[in-house]
Amino acid sequence: MKKFLSLLGMAILGGAITLGGYKILFNENVIVERTITQPIKTVTANYNPVLDKINTVTNSIDLTVAAENTIHAVVHVKNTAVRTQSNPMDIFFGNGNGTRKFEQVGTGSGVIISQDGYIVTNNHVIDAATEIEITLNNRQKYKAELIGTDKDNDIALLKIDADLDLPYIPFANSDNIKIGEWVLAVGNPYNLTSTVTAGIVSAKGRDLEGNSAIDSFIQTDAAVNPGNSGGALVNTRGELVGINTAITSKTGSFIGYSFAVPSNITKKVIDDLLEFGAVQEAILGINIDQREADIDGVKIAGVSDKGGAEKGGLKTGDVIKKVNNVKISKFSELRGQLTAKRPGDFVDITVDRDGEVLTKSVKLSKKDSYVSNSLNVVLKDLDKKEMKKFDITGGAKIITNQNKNLIYYGVKQGYIITKINKKPVLNASEAVKEIDASFGSGNPIYLEVINLEGERERYAFR
Repeated sequence: MKKFLSLLGMAILGGAITLGGYKILFNENVIVERTITQPIKTVTANYNPVLDKINTVTNSIDLTVAAENTIHAVVHVKNTAVRTQSNPMDIFFGNGNGTRKFEQVGTGSGVIISQDGYIVTNNHVIDAATEIEITLNNRQKYKAELIGTDKDNDIALLKIDADLDLPYIPFANSDNIKIGEWVLAVGNPYNLTSTVTAGIVSAKGRDLEGNSAIDSFIQTDAAVNPGNSGGALVNTRGELVGINTAITSKTGSFIGYSFAVPSNITKKVIDDLLEFGAVQEAILGINIDQREADIDGVKIAGVSDKGGAEKGGLKTGDVIKKVNNVKISKFSELRGQLTAKRPGDFVDITVDRDGEVLTKSVKLSKKDSYVSNSLNVVLKDLDKKEMKKFDITGGAKIITNQNKNLIYYGVKQGYIITKINKKPVLNASEAVKEIDASFGSGNPIYLEVINLEGERERYAFR
């Protein structure tokens, strides 16, 4: 026990001596530091609250509702045309008259727009068809009646008779669709029924080089392929915003962009076909300054005498900026707005006149003169007085003639064309279409006219 106490005492004494020496040699305060982990703060550079909104909208988009609401209202369109083909071997061997007939089948899509079976498609889908067959999404087949067509806007109206109310797609206001908005293309590409593709609106009022008729397409990046023509372009609510019509491609298949006729133009064309049997084209009564293509708007080069533009107060040099609060940056956008209107409609035209912004109310006129570039003449519709005078129900008056053949034969301004290729002429628009379709076919064109003395004359030339 004594030994243990002795060792303990020596240990305590040694520790005291050591501590004392340390204090003497290193006379400094000893500091013990304690590290405490703090939460790291995250700072977003260039914070933009719109990004949060975009992410929320993107995550909330549900395209299934639009697909379910439209897929049963888009149909398969099959057209059968009887063609005639020359076969000189028949004549050589005495087996026939040198021609043979054969059937040519084409396919596309269509959109049911009413419960009672009205269907809209592209004119090129059913062009020259002798028989049109519609197949619904449930595989039911119907023969379709052609109600009317508009070649310029590539729209055709069909009708089927079904024993039940059909699903249909309601029209939307295509002016309200925005660039960047989601859309669905619904159709039957490559005979694959009920195909839905998605994309966004890439541009509006798009004019395509080489397509002089339609100058106001909706451009999208939704995949559209052969067979989609005549199908539906719909918004996320399942409303019709356009009829899929064209693609730009070197291969014939989709490579990035597709184009649709806006629903406002489509609806106006359909209404005209149902009410009048032909499209009523509305005009402002102005000439456009094509040299000012780089300006933001459309510059007026001249106004027609007693036309709607002149009566409404528009002047040469005015730059059109808006039509009914829809911004106009180029001619294709102006044409698109006018194509969706009827003669007699009033529109508010906002113009920039030497820096002053003015809004004028203009009554649209009916287009009654048409240019045939192939024949180099300008034709005008007849009025009721002229038709009564010559006891005719239709025709087209020549108001400008720069065709050398017609001038050589003595055909003058004021002559009335009553028949083209032995077909009666209804109006100037139909006359121009028939004339332009005849040129380049290799066959002679036949004209029957009424001269200035009221006498009928006939001409044939190539």
